[in-house]
Amino acid sequence: MKNRLTVILLFISLIARGQDSLKYFNSMRYQITKTGMTVLGSWAIANIGVGAAGWGGSKGGQNKYFYQMTTFWGAANLGAAILGYTGNKNKQLSAPETLKAQRKIQKIFLINGGLDLAYIGAGIYLNHRGITHGSAQLKGYGTALLPQGLFLLLFDGTMYATHRSNGNKLRRFFEKNPISFNGREIGMSISLSN
Repeated sequence: MKNRLTVILLFISLIARGQDSLKYFNSMRYQITKTGMTVLGSWAIANIGVGAAGWGGSKGGQNKYFYQMTTFWGAANLGAAILGYTGNKNKQLSAPETLKAQRKIQKIFLINGGLDLAYIGAGIYLNHRGITHGSAQLKGYGTALLPQGLFLLLFDGTMYATHRSNGNKLRRFFEKNPISFNGREIGMSISLSN
């Protein structure tokens, strides 16, 4: 009887530790994303301010279009930051839900990194077309896309790397702690061979 009680108490303590650890990993994902959306939102507000001031103060030509596009990108980035910030919930998730959420956030920033390369390529293309066709609008828009794409590539790359690091710690935790609890069921993996 004493041995059973010891095993049960040990099992309960491992499950409690697992739940605390899941809470920690979910909290880390939430904090990383929240911080990132604050950085993106700050960049967006700076772009809107600088872009609007430059657009309003320009006398036309390439500068007008550079600042115009900077303003538009600032607004788009602000919208993305607000959606990311408000959609980012710090919820208690089960082990499978935690892994799914972790994979999802990593995939989002990896895909965004690919899009950022497309923005940079589009900026180079528009700038080149503006030069060859004598279009101040294309040259201004293309020139504005380059710093936007470069910032977003740096931002998304940093976010991906940070989330991936958190995800790697989570996966190592699951490898070392094969006990799971989803609120209704308890699971335990036992290796029968080395």
